[in-house]
Amino acid sequence: MDANKRQRYEKISIELTKLVGGKENIQGVAHCATRLRIVLKDNDLADLKAIEDVDLAKGVFVAGDQVQIIFGAGLVNDVYEVFAEHNNMKNMSLSDLKTVANKKMNPLQRIIKALSDVFVDIMPGILAAALLTGLSGVLGNFDIVKENDTLYGINRLINISSGAIFGFLPLAVAYSACKRFGGRPILGIVIGCIMLSNSLADAYAAAQGTVDVTTLHIFGLGVELVGFQGGIIVALLMGFVTAKLDIFFEKKVPEVIRLLVSPLLTTLVGALLLFTIIGPAGRGLSSGITNALVWMTQNLGVFGYAVFSGLQQLVVITGLHHIFGAIEAQLLADTGRNFINPLMSVAIIAQGGAVLAYLVRHRKNVKVRELCIPSFISVLFGITEPALFGINLRYRFPIIGGCIGGAFGGVVVYLTNLAALGFGTTVVPGIALADPAGNGYMNYVIAHGVAIAGGFLMTLILGKFMDQVTDEASADKAVSTAQTTESETTVSKTTESETTESETESAEISAVQTMPVPQEEPFFSHAKGQLIPMEQVKDETFANKILGDGVAVIPETGNVYAPTDGTILSVFDTKHAVCFASSCGTEILIHIGVDTVNLQGKFFETHVKDGDRVRKGQLLISFDKAQIEKAGYDTTIPMIFTDLADDRRLEPSAPGSVHSDTVAAIVYKI
Repeated sequence: MDANKRQRYEKISIELTKLVGGKENIQGVAHCATRLRIVLKDNDLADLKAIEDVDLAKGVFVAGDQVQIIFGAGLVNDVYEVFAEHNNMKNMSLSDLKTVANKKMNPLQRIIKALSDVFVDIMPGILAAALLTGLSGVLGNFDIVKENDTLYGINRLINISSGAIFGFLPLAVAYSACKRFGGRPILGIVIGCIMLSNSLADAYAAAQGTVDVTTLHIFGLGVELVGFQGGIIVALLMGFVTAKLDIFFEKKVPEVIRLLVSPLLTTLVGALLLFTIIGPAGRGLSSGITNALVWMTQNLGVFGYAVFSGLQQLVVITGLHHIFGAIEAQLLADTGRNFINPLMSVAIIAQGGAVLAYLVRHRKNVKVRELCIPSFISVLFGITEPALFGINLRYRFPIIGGCIGGAFGGVVVYLTNLAALGFGTTVVPGIALADPAGNGYMNYVIAHGVAIAGGFLMTLILGKFMDQVTDEASADKAVSTAQTTESETTVSKTTESETTESETESAEISAVQTMPVPQEEPFFSHAKGQLIPMEQVKDETFANKILGDGVAVIPETGNVYAPTDGTILSVFDTKHAVCFASSCGTEILIHIGVDTVNLQGKFFETHVKDGDRVRKGQLLISFDKAQIEKAGYDTTIPMIFTDLADDRRLEPSAPGSVHSDTVAAIVYKI
């Protein structure tokens, strides 16, 4: 690094240190391919607006309890080196930084984050089940569906499909939890299969007393052979325990017999703990929550109603909400009216209000829109798992806002003496069950209107205090989108010495230019596979083109090639990305996968080094696609044009299969 550059980066470091609250407020610093990541003791001390204007910074946002400043590929390495040295925090990896960030969380925050991580992977399945359940419920209300054999058959299959997904949800949770806590996911699946084995009595049938339950006696303990249908808490606990057992036995069992003995011991000990300790404890905890809520509605008047509807959705997290069906059936048998159904219904719609509020706060985030909209639709049909696990619980403050909104709705249910004449459906389809006495239908609508408005408003209010600055997508407010070249940035910010440096950098770029600039510069496929637009990459920074426009390939193989003749500017230490300049001086970043920097170079092999001249089609990096995907990472490969000047525009090829075809062209305006 020459003296002029270092002097510039030192000025940036001094300014950044001041703007994040000083050295004493910095707990850790690291970087990925494009962003400087800083963990602070108190994020409120950081002046994010001022950081946006720091020299060379292209944007700033807070994510994962880290202040992340976008500098761009290659540049971030140099800025990090000087900034870390200035703050005495060099040689910190991203995993180290995440450890520091996690230590900032209190125990409750860590538990909630772990819950969120567990459900992120299985969210597509939960969402599919929710929407299928809602669709089946709506179709089942039409006489034409009931009377037509084909339509009835299709609706029946839809119902079976949704029920099967929810029926095996504990297995999915055990799998995801085991993976989240460092165990081999297949062992989580094995434990999940044991929990739902057809050799055990069905949990719901056992609760209703319609099936005989066998009891074993192990070490003097009575072990009932009852399945764990709906046992989400038990599945979470077992996923955690299985992961820790797997890690323990993998370390302790001699290598010569490890392959056979380690999984055997993990499964055996896990199964014993499931039936003797963890299963009964988890069931007891869940049942205690459920029984306490029912007792409050029967004994504490309006307060009991408000608490029940405010906390009922927390029972859904445990999976024990299905037990309410038996309680509702008993209520109908005893009194002919079911007050629990509308309480559950307002609790559900309030969580939908919280989802809408989160969507409003993060409306520019493509991923948030994709998750919130279908989640809210499923709420309308009485299914909240996608909303709870995908958004509200994950981001903490929406679940609180939704619970408060549910409590408001519960008060209306009590004051209007609202009840249902059946059970099994809620929210939009549930209006058909409302007791029409005393303007019941109107009261149903009012109660739900109050609940959704309460959830929406309370989440907006809480978000003002608890929602950390915005999402990554809203960082585009602060981004001067792909500022063309460092020299242009320098001229705009000004001092004579900086201008001199920009001339030096321009000279460096011009040294790469060994051929005349054509009217059009073609770039060929950097990988074999399926070409997709940048907007479809599952990362906000890429999808929102914060680093620049480009294209991406979903790869068929684990090879990345040079898209044209040029020079390697930088190969990242983690081997997952490379900066490249074409012979005409166009700079690009090729980034293998999403968040693959966390692999720290594992499964990657580089075939070029900094400064190498390469030809079109030359192999740059190879990677083990199967192992990276097995580790849970998306292997989509974006190719970003990071320095397009005003006299250039990008014309991507149409999406589709690519091998060596032209995938993008830089057209030079005349």
